Amino acid sequence: MAAKRVIAVCQSGGEFETDKDGTFLYKGGDAHAIDVDDQTKFDDFKKEIAEMFNLSMNTMSIKYFLPGNKKTLITVSNEKDLKRLIKFHGNSATVDVFIIMEEENAAPDVSNMPASRSSRTTLSEAVAPIDPPLASPLDIVDANNNHIDAPIETPTEISSVLTLSKSTQQWQNTITGVGQRFSGVQEFRETIRKYAIAHQFAFRYYKNDSNRVTVKCKVEGCPWRIHASRLSTTQLICIKKMNPTHTCEGSALSTGHQANRSWVASIIKERLKAFPHYKPKDIVTDIKQEFGIQLNYSQAWRGKEIAREQLQGSYKVAYSQLPLFCNRIMETNPGSLATYSTKEDSSFHRLFIAFHACLCGFVQGCRPLLFLDSLPLNSKYQGTLLAATAADGDDGVFPVAFSVVDAETDENWYWFLLQLKSALSTSCPITFVADIQKGLRESISEIFKGSYHGYCLRYLTEQLIRDLKGQFSHEMKRLMIDDLHNAALAPRPELFQSYIESIKKISLEAYNWVIQSEPQNWANAYFPGARYNHMTSNFGELFYSWVSDANELPITQMVDVIRQKIMELIYTRRATSDQWLTRLTPCMEEKLAKEGMNFRRFQVLLTTGSIFEVHGESTEIVDMDRWDCSCKGWQLSAVPCSHAIAVITCIGRSPYDYCSRYFTTESYRLTYAESIQPIPDVERPLRKDSSSALVTVTPPPTRRPPGRPTTKKVGSQEIMKRQLQCSRCKGLGHNKSTCKELL
Repeated sequence: MAAKRVIAVCQSGGEFETDKDGTFLYKGGDAHAIDVDDQTKFDDFKKEIAEMFNLSMNTMSIKYFLPGNKKTLITVSNEKDLKRLIKFHGNSATVDVFIIMEEENAAPDVSNMPASRSSRTTLSEAVAPIDPPLASPLDIVDANNNHIDAPIETPTEISSVLTLSKSTQQWQNTITGVGQRFSGVQEFRETIRKYAIAHQFAFRYYKNDSNRVTVKCKVEGCPWRIHASRLSTTQLICIKKMNPTHTCEGSALSTGHQANRSWVASIIKERLKAFPHYKPKDIVTDIKQEFGIQLNYSQAWRGKEIAREQLQGSYKVAYSQLPLFCNRIMETNPGSLATYSTKEDSSFHRLFIAFHACLCGFVQGCRPLLFLDSLPLNSKYQGTLLAATAADGDDGVFPVAFSVVDAETDENWYWFLLQLKSALSTSCPITFVADIQKGLRESISEIFKGSYHGYCLRYLTEQLIRDLKGQFSHEMKRLMIDDLHNAALAPRPELFQSYIESIKKISLEAYNWVIQSEPQNWANAYFPGARYNHMTSNFGELFYSWVSDANELPITQMVDVIRQKIMELIYTRRATSDQWLTRLTPCMEEKLAKEGMNFRRFQVLLTTGSIFEVHGESTEIVDMDRWDCSCKGWQLSAVPCSHAIAVITCIGRSPYDYCSRYFTTESYRLTYAESIQPIPDVERPLRKDSSSALVTVTPPPTRRPPGRPTTKKVGSQEIMKRQLQCSRCKGLGHNKSTCKELL
């Protein structure tokens, strides 16, 4: 394959100017062209440029722009950088290269410094035996030749780069000799570690306590040695003896013996703050590139954990703060419920949070419909989040309550529902959409007597696929799932029966499974409660996305992030609804408008009292007193169907009078009428001025296992995919209620 070739248009002697949009323009100077390809050596390239412009190779730097980016200059300083330049511009005939002259820096005066490996070998020479990394750090400058500290994103071939301003060169002179003082033993140890890394040698402690530290070179026979001890009556540590001479030629450090996890944490802390998903494998690469030290994965992972804890706070401390944190929630948000429980050994068991604004919003403005679901947490101590979410009048997610538990068990779900029952001040029967497993069936019927449990159709589908013993092709499974969904959505028993008969033709085993799965709890044709056509429990995906973004935080911080998200949601939706001028919420206005498109083609006949007969493609009976239509569309959606609208129009009434009150703008505003108040000092230690401070809560015994955490409900999304088919015109992509075909 032919080598990549590009013409480097080298420019020197001009100046950069900044345009209005922040891009750089190079004006003036001379320009010469040089052919560059994959075989070009960096030293030859640099030498040719120096000869062309009559410049000194020691005082010139070579820079270029990334394609499409005229705001950041990239330095070419070695073979890898030159190859990248060619690769980035492989699709272009030319690339602009800028030659910038720099003042020649005098070498640091080391005549008074203790002799070290740097007196014999430079840092780059010491690193030379190490396998070259995939990518070296990029030197980035602005138009005035000032270094830019912020990292940039480059193509995937280049790994993430640590943005240390002076790297290990800054550490070469951290030890000056006898008499040097340090604030304490810890500072002295860290200084020795940096000094050893900068000079590429390994050491070991021979004495190491709070009063004295003796360190020797790890190579047997090497005389390098340093001894420091505490000055009397102070905490200061002073170097008392030092032999600065190394005789261990060629023993440059390339492994991570001296790079302990605390040191790794101190190096990556700022980058982890900017990039929370900084991966251990990238840390390994970056440390090798920057310091020439080869870490193993475990060192990088542990260093990241320490850095994360330094940035976010201690997981253990967060658990110990739970008693005071719960008190603080209830003090700042009266009417809220924040409670926890521990096991016999005082380890964390479970936490329940329900803010007053959420409880009040659900009772005042939301349908009596709750979705129960769970989400595994990816924190240091694992756990699971249980949640109850509702649907507001515009079919938006409204969080009601959530709980953090050590594991998803029948017992924990029972406890969660008990707390939810005590927090909700309503006697209205509630419809729960939830899984059939995990003891929820028994818990819901026992705690919320008179309420309804609608089985989640997603879980039901997954269970059907798992329980089928026969060997079915993917296409056969898809057909059965489509029929199951259609059966669940069917408004009348005869339609339900027709769909399960289709399943029977494919598999008698599947048919029997459906019959035994209690259709009265999941099929619209038989369900006694009102689930408003919500068939699955994962309605609260917005809420779960918030949790996923914060689930690696310590428990108190995670709860507070969720609180902030709910607080922001309430404020935003309240402000949005203040602009509405319609009687119903926008979503319900649209639904009502769709139903009202076809009512004119119906003929309405009065039978007796409030009962009407509506003729169209079929004959339906509408009972205005009971808000009932034989098509079942009105009952299922709580919005008048087209048959009902025909009757309502015939008797001179408004369809708005026959919509559920939960869909009105007024109810929506009641949902978001209350506010969640801030919780002060959540990131600082809480005052120990309460009896709850005497309660000790320790982390649960579970710890996150090694390896990549599994994601929840793997494969369920594929199972749930289906295509709607209209029962009226048999067309795809819509159902009967939205069919546009006129008869």
